[in-house]
Amino acid sequence: MARGVSGIGSYPLSLLWASIAASILGGMGITYIEATVSNGDRSATLDFLIDSGAQLSLLPLDIWRRLGLESIDSRQFRLADGTLIERRVSECKLTISEQSRHTPVILGEEGDEALLGVVTLEEFGLVLNPFARTLEPMRMRLT
Repeated sequence: MARGVSGIGSYPLSLLWASIAASILGGMGITYIEATVSNGDRSATLDFLIDSGAQLSLLPLDIWRRLGLESIDSRQFRLADGTLIERRVSECKLTISEQSRHTPVILGEEGDEALLGVVTLEEFGLVLNPFARTLEPMRMRLT
């Protein structure tokens, strides 16, 4: 399937962005988006907090266990307050508005919330507009 500036796959950009914009839930400066994560024949749909300060996306404990994800790596992350933590990392398929990508995910622990990080946003060619609290097409560069 050809991929170009007119769309992703055969899905026209205008329809894709309209569909994504319609699925975003915003409130009090916080933006969520509904997405489906899957691993083989197991899947779960949940609301992700779009976190432009997080590099990787994060799956809550009950979700990644339900999907049967296994750790492939361990990495250190610095929280907003400066605390250094270590979390296990895996990969899964993530679907937003009928578009799917494989993405690295942090395997969350008890109390961790679903986050959609910048690596995943970039894989979808999206960027968060912090003023309008919307996802918009990323301006791609080839230099």
